[in-house]
Amino acid sequence: MSFEPLLITACSTISALGRGRQMAQAALLQERSGLRANDYDDGRLTTWIGRVDGLESVVLPDSLAPFDCRNNRLAALGLESDDFAARVATARQHYGAGRIGLFLGTSTSGIEATEQAYLQRADDNGPLPASFDYRHTHNTYSSADFTRRYLELAGPAQVISTACSSSAKVFATASRYIEAGWCDAAVVGGIDSLCLTTLLGFNALELVSSEPCCPWDKHRSGINIGEAAGFALLERAGGRAGVALLGYGESSDAYHMSTPHPQGEGALQAMQQALNHASVTPDQVDYINLHGTATPSNDQAEDQALARLFADVPCSSTKGWTGHTLGAAGITEAIFCALSIEQGFLPGSLNTQEIDPALATPVLRHTVQQPVRVAMSNSFGFGGSNCALVFGWCD
Repeated sequence: MSFEPLLITACSTISALGRGRQMAQAALLQERSGLRANDYDDGRLTTWIGRVDGLESVVLPDSLAPFDCRNNRLAALGLESDDFAARVATARQHYGAGRIGLFLGTSTSGIEATEQAYLQRADDNGPLPASFDYRHTHNTYSSADFTRRYLELAGPAQVISTACSSSAKVFATASRYIEAGWCDAAVVGGIDSLCLTTLLGFNALELVSSEPCCPWDKHRSGINIGEAAGFALLERAGGRAGVALLGYGESSDAYHMSTPHPQGEGALQAMQQALNHASVTPDQVDYINLHGTATPSNDQAEDQALARLFADVPCSSTKGWTGHTLGAAGITEAIFCALSIEQGFLPGSLNTQEIDPALATPVLRHTVQQPVRVAMSNSFGFGGSNCALVFGWCD
């Protein structure tokens, strides 16, 4: 049975590049990075980050005050960007609140609230402060509960937490729910915010670079952590034209807790499934947004998988613009792919100076204006939880 494309009828993005698609597009075209020297937690860790300005001053509506944390503040800004909440309200009137599903990805949700609660204890063995509200902040479902209430939706809702593939896999989940008839449309997205758990955790794994990350570079030394939120409304095309999800592929390496399969076996499976699902051949793909974290092993494994499937497709990693936004990387880069198709450009790999000669993938160092009909977005998470998405123009 052929896959019915799902049109992206509305979308929003917020990251270190700014609020909204226009700011993101301008940065990609102007080759302007959002990375900055670490100023989170007094900059005690020497690295670069993709920080969203203004989160500390965001005030949530009184009815949603229990959800107050950095992650849900970021979600609120994303929901109001690009008139997304208003577009969903129109869809809600058309379908009914109970017929719109909600599927979000995150890796750490509002864990910063828990970190702060532990720091506020009177002593190491003291109780957590009474003001700490795990359910509405740290709990993984907090993101979906907050967003569902914010958008006044009543359909099926869930959060997917598969590390860096989280908000790519929501597209696949939403597609299955719509195909099964459990909802008529879906809001998909992802939110992940800066916290000590990710900054210090990845640093403990020796994966954090002290310099701006440079994917595919001969001298790459690791990732920069970023924060972002993004959302998309998926609907059946119904004769309308626009950028659509054409197909998806998922796989699980089960190779190692934090290291990808060295030959990229799981990545290859996900990409092949996505192409088959979309009824697209490798030579029909005009652009690939790489997972491209800038760690030596991840870039090498992804390169091995790409070389076995594609001949000469232009590729790039956009993490030099935003940092690695973890659970929000999938939705952020999916929207970048949509912008590439809508506006006809291929973003380059910012900060990459000298392509690693051991890697075969044709990576763009600079943004170029070029028509894009079909684009693929790769998201590969810890433990080998992989997802590839294929987007294209639907007439």
